[in-house]
Amino acid sequence: MGKMRMPTAKRPSYAVPALEKGLDLLETLAAAAGGLSQSELARQLGRSASEIFRMLACLERRGYLEKDPASGRYQLTLRLFALAHAHGPVDHLLRAAQLPMRELTRTLGESCHLSVISQGRLVVLAQVESSNRIRLSIEVGARFPLLYTLSGRLLLAHAPAAERHDLLAHDDDWQALDQGARARLHAELERLARSPVTSATSDLTTGVRDAAALVGEPGLGVAAALCVPALIAVGRPKPLDQQIAAVAAAAAAITQALGLAHVAVPGSA
Repeated sequence: MGKMRMPTAKRPSYAVPALEKGLDLLETLAAAAGGLSQSELARQLGRSASEIFRMLACLERRGYLEKDPASGRYQLTLRLFALAHAHGPVDHLLRAAQLPMRELTRTLGESCHLSVISQGRLVVLAQVESSNRIRLSIEVGARFPLLYTLSGRLLLAHAPAAERHDLLAHDDDWQALDQGARARLHAELERLARSPVTSATSDLTTGVRDAAALVGEPGLGVAAALCVPALIAVGRPKPLDQQIAAVAAAAAAITQALGLAHVAVPGSA
C-alpha cells in the first residue's frame, strides 16, 4: 500500500499544565470501574496526593466527580455523559466528516459518501460529489442491504459480536443464504475485521470498485463507513493503493475529529 497522506495543517502545541492534570484525572478515573482514592490516583499519575487535592476538590464541586463517604474513592458522575450528548451523535459525525470528505474528493477526483447501520440497513448520511463530468453519486438517505455493500460488511465485521449476531439474525438476505454461502461470508467478515480499510468490486453495480474505511470506534457505539465508489477506467485505471491510502487517512481524520483517536475501549486488548 502506498504512503500517500492527506494534507493536514500542523497544529501549534501549547502547554496548559493545570488542564492537562485535570484531564489526566478524568481519563484515569474513566478507566477504573470501582473508582480510586486520592492516594491511588496520585500513585497512578506519578504525582503527590497534595498535588492533586485541589484539582479533585474543584472537579467534585463542579459535579464531574463524586466521593464515596465510606471508602473515600472518587468516581465519575454522569456530567461528562450529559455534555457529550447535548447534541446527537449524528450531528457530531457530520460536522467531523465535512472537511476530511471534501479533501478526500479533491485529492482523488472521486465522489465519497459516509454511511451507518440503521434498522438493519446501510443508510447514507452524507456525500461529497466530485466535480468531474463523469462521476458516481449516491443519494443521501438511500438505504442498501448490509450483506451486498462493502461498507455494510465492513461495519458488520467490526461490530461487537452480540450486535453482529443480532443484525444477521434479523437480516432477510442472511436468512436466504445456504450454509456454504454463510460460511464464505463469515470468512470474509473475519478477514475484514483484521483491518479498518478494504476494497472490492461492487456487488450492486457493474464496473465500480469501492474502497471503504472504518470511522469511529464500534466498541463505543460510534461507527460509520467512509466509501469512495470509483468507475473502473478503461486503459488508465487509477492506482488502487493510492485510493485506499487516501480513504484510510480521511477516515482517521474524521475519527480524530470525533475525539476517538486515542480512546481505549474498556476490556479491549
